Amino acid sequence: MSTLNLGLPAGSLQEATAELFKKAGYKITYQSRSYYPTIDDPEIQCTLLRAQEMARYVQNGVLDCGLTGHDWVKENDADVVELAELVFSKVSRRPVRWILAVPNDSPIHTVQDLQDKVIATELVNTTRRWLAAQGVSAQVEFSWGATEVKPPKLADAIVDVTETGSSLRANNLRVVAELMQSTTRFIANRQAAADPWKRKKMEDMVLMLQGAMAAEGKVGMMMNVRKRDLEKVLALLPALQKPTIASLSDPEWVDVNTIIEETVVRVIVPKLKAAGASGIVEYPLNKIID
Repeated sequence: MSTLNLGLPAGSLQEATAELFKKAGYKITYQSRSYYPTIDDPEIQCTLLRAQEMARYVQNGVLDCGLTGHDWVKENDADVVELAELVFSKVSRRPVRWILAVPNDSPIHTVQDLQDKVIATELVNTTRRWLAAQGVSAQVEFSWGATEVKPPKLADAIVDVTETGSSLRANNLRVVAELMQSTTRFIANRQAAADPWKRKKMEDMVLMLQGAMAAEGKVGMMMNVRKRDLEKVLALLPALQKPTIASLSDPEWVDVNTIIEETVVRVIVPKLKAAGASGIVEYPLNKIID
């Protein structure tokens, strides 16, 4: 039986990845102290790896494919195929930012002020390339973690990743510049991507993952509407696409089915009822496939 070797990110993305796969129809089970999660697809074998290492193992063919940040693909200068962008992270559904930060009372206010200074970061290669592009020479040191606590004693500045900025504020840091934004990518080994069976397997998985992401924050809604009230009801619906309208056994009524943002349900339902809709049903969505 053919097998697809899939790399799953350990650490901060682990829980969010499992939840996304669950919505996509795959059940991943993490076992204590094991780096080989199980998945309810006998044609897939999973390996748990730090996102920082994923691109290297995919490039070398140890893994056929995996999920990692675009930042780590660039940091490792990895020669891989990016099959899809999956905008999710441990906190939000927006890109993470790699920023240059210094203590609030630091005399550093511009990139040029970093000349000959010490910068701590996990993103060493990218930071060095970025500084070179700015015409600045500084000492870039690898940070093994807790990077935000390094300044001012252990470093003059840091390059670190942020989603909400809460850690920066908690450590009295301010942003001087943004180096890049990054999102999660589904990457593939070039040989694996050229293999018809593996390519199809990966593309099917990507389709389901993207469908799960498209459904996030949205719900389905159906209701019965008299034909004479249909125009008023349709005017209230902020539909993803045009609502589906189906005939009912009573020729004076139709069934209206649509998709809306979950956050507007509590506002729109009373308006729909006032406009003449009845039998209003809200239902959850797992996937939306265009």
